[in-house]
Order: sequence, then C-alpha cells, then structure tokens
Amino acid sequence: MTIRTRLILIISLGCICAMAIALNTPGRGETEPASFIPPDSDQRAAAVGSLRNISAQLRLAFDPDSDSFSSVPAPGPSDWLANHSELGQTFAQYVRSQPNRPDLIRGKLYFQPLGEFDEGKSPDLKRLQDFASRFFALPVEILPGIKLEGLPIQTRQHPEGHRQLLSTDVLTWLSNRIPADAYCMLAVTMTDLYPDPEWNFVFGQASLRNRVGVYSFARYDPAFYGRQPDEQTEKLVLERSCKVLAHETGHMFGIRHCVHYHCLMNGSNHLDESDANPIHLCPVCLRKMHHAKAFDVENRYQALAEFCESVNWQETARWYSVRATRLKSR
Repeated sequence: MTIRTRLILIISLGCICAMAIALNTPGRGETEPASFIPPDSDQRAAAVGSLRNISAQLRLAFDPDSDSFSSVPAPGPSDWLANHSELGQTFAQYVRSQPNRPDLIRGKLYFQPLGEFDEGKSPDLKRLQDFASRFFALPVEILPGIKLEGLPIQTRQHPEGHRQLLSTDVLTWLSNRIPADAYCMLAVTMTDLYPDPEWNFVFGQASLRNRVGVYSFARYDPAFYGRQPDEQTEKLVLERSCKVLAHETGHMFGIRHCVHYHCLMNGSNHLDESDANPIHLCPVCLRKMHHAKAFDVENRYQALAEFCESVNWQETARWYSVRATRLKSR
C-alpha cells in the first residue's frame, strides 16, 4: 500500500489535519501533488458566492475584497499546500454538502480532557472554553477529566521517546460516549497523537460523520522540544491551543481546508506554518459557519476582541475590534 493510499483511507474516516511527514517515505515522490497556485480576486469572489438578497451588514462581513483579509500565501517546500493536493471548498459546495448543523436538540460543544493537564505546562481549559463559546457562538461544557490508563486506545513510543495515542482509537471511543444534546464532542489531551503506524504524528483528527474529534496540545509547549519556558510561554501555548481547537472544531461544522485566503482553516504541515496562520476566519469560511449557526457577526467579533484583549493578544484584539467597528457602522 502506498503512502497516498494510506492517507486516503485515513481521510475517509473524517478529516485529518496538520500532519507531519511519514515515518517511512520511500515511494512518496510518485504521488507528489501539482504546484499550488494561489487564487486571484475573481476566484476568491466566486468562492464567497453571490451576496445578493442578504443584509448590508452580512454583505460587508463576507466582502471578498475587504482589506482585512489576504490571499493564501504561496507555500514553501515543506508547507501543507506544497505536499497535499487541496481542491478547496466554495460556499456553494459547502451548502450542497448538507453538513451537520447545530439545532435545538444538538446544540452544545463538549470537551473531554484525556490524561493529565498540569498547571503551568498546559493551556487553561476554562479559557479554552471561553474562547470556543465566543468563536462558535454555542454553549461549551468541559466534562470531568479521564485518565488514559485502561482506555481502549492503542499507544506507542515515538522514536524520540515520548508516548503517543492512536487518534483513530480515540475517535472510536468517543463515538460511543457522545451526549444526546451534543453538536459534537472533542477530546483534548497533552499526550501526542499519531493517526497510522506509518505516520510521525498528527495535531488533530475529526470524524464528521460521528461528530467527534481529538486534538493534542503536546507539541504546542516549547518544553516538548527541550526548550526552557520564558515569560511568553503561557501566552504562546494558549494561542496555539485555541488555534487547533477552533480549526478542528471548524471541521466538525463541515468546513474543509481553506485554499482561498490566509485563514484559520488553512492546512498546516508543521508548527511554524500553524503559528503563521491567523486566528480568524476568512469571508468564505465565516459565511459557511454563519450558514451552519446563524449569529450576529458584529457581536461575535466584539466578544472575540474582548477575549483577545483579556489574554494580551493585542494584534488579534485590534483585528477583531476593527472588524466589529466596521460592521457596527452598517
């Protein structure tokens, strides 16, 4: 079985993100994707879709030519779009896919912590809960933590010595525990993940069909790479964790990787690429999420600006505040 075949099988279970290179790379060259060409303004506008027959505020929110958004950058040799063929997903394609949408019965996000979350070495789960409730405009509940010992989840030792969990086993386990009122249930852990024996690691994975997902914060702590913490470590770990949380949960809404703008939903092949991605949705992906769960866009932007200000993400706070102010004028 080729590396590409293995990848297709994994994706068929759901959506897999932020994947590193395979542990065993022979034969990979025969399946290299074609060079990615960033879309032009007409292609981006087509991806957003017609803005007729919607309110003036929403037209402004989804404006494909807004100077608040930039085109997806041309990928470097090790970046996601240089190594994975992505066709993208327009708003019209998203609607036709008939994604799962929150409703009066299934309208809550559940987080299931797995394993230890040591203070000072892990993101603050309460802050993650606060961020997610503002980002998705849904109630979020954190379930009591569960120890890893005794769970039906296969583990292995990475060649570098740390423990890893098989992410597909986590998804199977979650599928049998999802609450009746859950829109989706997402496991969070400080233990590293891998999606298949041939792969190095994965930051997160989701099954859209079963409305479950898992993501690991392990590689977002500089200590994972043997670096000493400093005064910026806590802020950095929280920002990285919020990004992967929002990205993976975005997949639960049926939103595929974005190839139109520089966006939270861009794929990431390595940590530097993930760090470079913004923590906001582009017009295409924002419109998809609004279709799944209608919300007041201005209020959402303002709520996120306040959160970012509270955790000292000054640049991101300004971005959200500017967007909220522009929409308020309409």
